[in-house]
Amino acid sequence: MTQINFTLNFDQLKEEVMQSSLNDVIKSSIVVVLNKYMEEERNQFMNNASYERDGERSDYRNGYYDRDLVLNIGRIPLKVPRTRSGEFSTQAFEKYSRSDQAFLLSMVEMVVNGVSTRKVSKVVEQLCGEKVSKSMVSDLTKELDPIIKEWSERPLSTDYYRYVYVDATYIKVREFHKVVSKAVYIALGVNSNDEREIIGFKVSGVESKANWSDFFESLISRGLHAPKLIISDAHEGLKSAVQEKFLGSSWQRCTVHFIKNITDAMPKKDSAEARHHLKEIFKAQSIDISRMLKEEFITKFGDDKKYQKAINVLDEGYEDAVQFYTEPPVTHRHIRSTNVLERINGEVKRRVRVIRIFPNPESAFRLVGAVLKDYDASVDSGGRKYFYR
Repeated sequence: MTQINFTLNFDQLKEEVMQSSLNDVIKSSIVVVLNKYMEEERNQFMNNASYERDGERSDYRNGYYDRDLVLNIGRIPLKVPRTRSGEFSTQAFEKYSRSDQAFLLSMVEMVVNGVSTRKVSKVVEQLCGEKVSKSMVSDLTKELDPIIKEWSERPLSTDYYRYVYVDATYIKVREFHKVVSKAVYIALGVNSNDEREIIGFKVSGVESKANWSDFFESLISRGLHAPKLIISDAHEGLKSAVQEKFLGSSWQRCTVHFIKNITDAMPKKDSAEARHHLKEIFKAQSIDISRMLKEEFITKFGDDKKYQKAINVLDEGYEDAVQFYTEPPVTHRHIRSTNVLERINGEVKRRVRVIRIFPNPESAFRLVGAVLKDYDASVDSGGRKYFYR
């Protein structure tokens, strides 16, 4: 039997459908094709063509009946062939109802990509002429649950992650009839092939040593070995959890956050030279040059009381901020800050912004997980390496 396939550029449709309607010629063409398809089905069933005489025929054509078929390109009216015995049945409706599955997946994809359920419902109505409730769209996203669960719980023992970045971002979630802030804990690892992977995430309460410890325990239980370097900001609870859970790992304080901490303690005016000098300390080619630049900074600005607090902050946190120098030079600009994870946090916020408030923690885990899984699949695809040697 002839196979008929239709493909749609759904991304283009969802962009254009809000301002325009589908061309009726498209629907009319599909009506013609599907009617012809069903006619051929009936011919094959009867083993003869229309008006062909056959003394051994066991059935006769008996006209048509009307039936609508709703596809992802809209509702179309069809003329369905029938036979006198009623034994003939077209497979067109069964075959093309499968396209609804692709359509439903597209609806889920739209939600994951940051389209609100209200807009998805409107797109569906424009495409199909049928209303879809927001609750139906939300229910559809639950199909993601087993996929996200499997991905988020995959073993980590099959590879070694030399560098692990950790950070948290915040979202709003409705819980016990009130809106609360929830932290999304994210861990990004660099594996033995110099490729980045999102190795874990968790939606939980505000940052604390207990919550960071629980998050690290979940990674360790999945097989994560202590990395050479853990890169993060200087949240006290996070630092304590790292020291407790990853014995033997070094902690790299994010230099971007550290420099901001120092400059916040500087005078606002007439400090451009000091700020420039400070940045050069952490861009130096080696640890020896970095230490020299640090001492020059203290010597140059140490007698000025306006810089005393900044110098104290620099002196106290310097060693934790230069751990990256123990690693190969090609990695330095990548592992001295959490910039790579900040970009992921920004992507999560961009994609969930339309939701504003998640109806429950489960929906937050589902959608954030889908966004992270989608990001993870493309971050270092095609054999691309994070470090260029």
